[in-house]
Amino acid sequence: MKKLFLAVSFLIAVAALNAQSLEDIIGKYTVANKLDKISNFKTIRISAKTSMMGMDMPMEIWMKNPNKFKSVTSFNGQDIIQVFDGEKGYMVNPMAGSAEPVEMTADQLKDVAKSNIFNNYVAQYLKDGKLTLEGEDNVNGKPVFKIKTTLDGGNSAIMFIDKSTYLILKTVADVNQGGMAMSMESFPSEYTETNGILLPMKTTISASGMEIVTTFTKVEVDVPIEDSVFKIK
Repeated sequence: MKKLFLAVSFLIAVAALNAQSLEDIIGKYTVANKLDKISNFKTIRISAKTSMMGMDMPMEIWMKNPNKFKSVTSFNGQDIIQVFDGEKGYMVNPMAGSAEPVEMTADQLKDVAKSNIFNNYVAQYLKDGKLTLEGEDNVNGKPVFKIKTTLDGGNSAIMFIDKSTYLILKTVADVNQGGMAMSMESFPSEYTETNGILLPMKTTISASGMEIVTTFTKVEVDVPIEDSVFKIK
């Protein structure tokens, strides 16, 4: 009986050591992605391209600590612009029939915030009580933590975080596009460090049978960026 008790106690102890809390996982995610050091940097500029349906669309992204953001995507000679100056956000989308800036909605601003590397939105979700650990899974043969995020409007997303590297290998999000519900899968890959900034240089998104690939071609850290860049002229 004593040996059985010791054996059970040992197994419980091992399980306790192997088990990781949600707080532990997000803490290690923050360190692995170097987000614990992100406040040391001032600016990030990214050159990229987005490929879909045989078309390549050049993109430029500017970010300034703590929350300024701007992206310009060129399509058929016209620029689609998203910009947030730290107080208000605007979008210019000629594809929607107008070249005039339109103030962003609250949901659009949240999407912009998630795109800004200076914002550790995963840690913020944890702080807001919007994360739950849903167990473990595999992505391309790699064991992952499966973490659910509860989003506004009744939507949700699942993040699959690599158990060894603590990098996100996949996300699955339920989104509403134009009144139509759909599931969108995202696969960030080719993580590369540039002057202390770690980014997935390639992200493949699949939704409704369509594939969109965004590739970062150049990452610049702490280059001069004036505040005027984040203003709608």
